[in-house]
Amino acid sequence: MTGRTISIRHIGFLSPGNYRHDNPLEGLEKTLTLLEYGEALGFESAWVRQRHLEPGISSAAAFLAAATQRTTRIELGTAVIPIGYENPFRLAEDLATVDVLSRGRLNIGLSASRPPHLDLIAPLAFDGDWSAYDFSHARVLRFAANLHSNLLGGEETLISTPFGLKRPRLQPYAVGLVERLWYGGGSLRSAEWAGATGFNLLIGNVTTGEETDDFFVAQARQLETYRSSGGAGKRVALGRVIVPLDGADAVTRRRYRDYVAGRHARTLSPQGERRTLFARDLVGTSDEILERLFADPILPQVSELRLELPYEFEEEEYRQILEDVVTRIAPALGWPRPSPAVSGHTAQISARSNDQATA
Repeated sequence: MTGRTISIRHIGFLSPGNYRHDNPLEGLEKTLTLLEYGEALGFESAWVRQRHLEPGISSAAAFLAAATQRTTRIELGTAVIPIGYENPFRLAEDLATVDVLSRGRLNIGLSASRPPHLDLIAPLAFDGDWSAYDFSHARVLRFAANLHSNLLGGEETLISTPFGLKRPRLQPYAVGLVERLWYGGGSLRSAEWAGATGFNLLIGNVTTGEETDDFFVAQARQLETYRSSGGAGKRVALGRVIVPLDGADAVTRRRYRDYVAGRHARTLSPQGERRTLFARDLVGTSDEILERLFADPILPQVSELRLELPYEFEEEEYRQILEDVVTRIAPALGWPRPSPAVSGHTAQISARSNDQATA
């Protein structure tokens, strides 16, 4: 036990957005339906990963634009966009458009540094010698500056448009979006930078072991660094992989346990040159999971919990996990239960999902 009160006031979930290589529409549609289902259950936010060269969501902006038309209340988030491949101005235009379509529900999670698969993608994405490109935090700051939609050029600068002469600025201007920027922190340096620049902070079940082999010690130091560097008062969302067994049948329970067992070895010691540390996945009955959550020393320090859904599960399994977390786990963490009024909407979404599966 931590000896400190846990009070989770905001709960969200992160979907991997998987699909079969030969049928991306089916998988993307199921993920959209899952976001609807999560909203009906009462989740406050739904996040999607942006992944390149994999059968998953490669454009968070395009996917979430669709999600804005399928949801009405739930916050939508990117966790995270590796900004190294992005044009900071064009990305700002795209995500500002998504935020306007969502009526101000978008959260933008970003990361900097050398993006993954660079040797494969860079020749396709960049002109000239890409080895000299700037993949630092400066790229994130240029993106953030663009979201302010400041007037461009001097006082006399005008551009000709079908609507007459206009002062140029990024369009559309999404009011308040710059306050909903998040940085994916996994090191002391990234935590310090996020706090100093005023970003909100995303932390999860993967971090860097700096002067410690203990995952929780490393993450606690990062959180302390973030808040002491200027992040005090900003939002912090903590991610954990949580897989409750309560609503699953016997075959599914075995599948869950096998999945987690296959990932256990990586949690025993730092991995690779960067000394990556992994938290243990939380699988078990809700009572077993709650016992481990109450022993998590980071949980009492935050008020937002993000459920990280595992890769390669089926839609009905994701829905079972979401429902078990909302009804059996989240209330014990101080989170108010969703209104009973959502149950009819939930049933409608479940029925539509079943119709799609049998179509």
